[in-house]
Amino acid sequence: MEVRVLGRTGLRVSALGFGGAPMGIPKYLSPEDRDGEGFRTTGVAAIREAVARGITYFDTAIGYGEGRSERVFGEGLEGHRDGVVLATKYPFRADATPEQRTEQLLESLDRLRTDHVDVLQLHGGTFHDELADTILACGVLDWADEMQAEGRCRFRGITAETPSGGLERLLHTGRFDVMMIAYNLIYQSTCNYQREPDGIIPFAKALGIGITTMRPTTCHFLQKLLGQAFPEMDVGKLTRLAINFVLSTPEVDCCVVGMRTPEEVAENVALAEDTDGRLDIRALHNRFD
Repeated sequence: MEVRVLGRTGLRVSALGFGGAPMGIPKYLSPEDRDGEGFRTTGVAAIREAVARGITYFDTAIGYGEGRSERVFGEGLEGHRDGVVLATKYPFRADATPEQRTEQLLESLDRLRTDHVDVLQLHGGTFHDELADTILACGVLDWADEMQAEGRCRFRGITAETPSGGLERLLHTGRFDVMMIAYNLIYQSTCNYQREPDGIIPFAKALGIGITTMRPTTCHFLQKLLGQAFPEMDVGKLTRLAINFVLSTPEVDCCVVGMRTPEEVAENVALAEDTDGRLDIRALHNRFD
């Protein structure tokens, strides 16, 4: 498995990461009962398969099924905690007290069966200017600093669905070591290669911030779109192409893919290990003969 450095954290992480959203959110990308014993057992097996195959970055959140994903991660990573980089997220509430935030984090750590996470991320969507103002004024970033000082997290991060001026302002504060953002074949605005690399990903990279990405397979939007237009198309090939596209983007430190089964893990690891099959993103965008 290819290993990359996660920005200024210095953490060495696998190019392919394991995402926990499908493990916890009901009906997310598949209909199985997330509380079913069979689903949980398969999920634990998938995490252990990932560890065995060299995946070292694991990303989850309280919001993935109200802690359900964290519980599965805790069980699957038990006995392997020291060998992986573990990230979780906390939801933003402007009116929450530091004590309430700390209690919530301690509950996450209990579910994850650890005393700290490597990356603690502010869980966000679109950071418009008003929201950025609120975040900067309410003390939540001071609280995250305290959690780092107390050893409950090693580094601080932020997650976002879209680029925005508010997100740039937050990154400029120097309070975040890692940014996780949506980036894939459909949504390339965060790292636009049409001329020179531009967008929030290169912007954050220049600040020394580690880059992880979500939605690499487009949450199956691309597969459904092209599947309707070309029913005979191999949807599995589209999924592999989408993951390879993100893995091939030099600015990305870790491509986080949501996985549910050991079989998915094996297929994705084989793809990630095939570095000879990577795409030349710059050449693909070249429009001159």
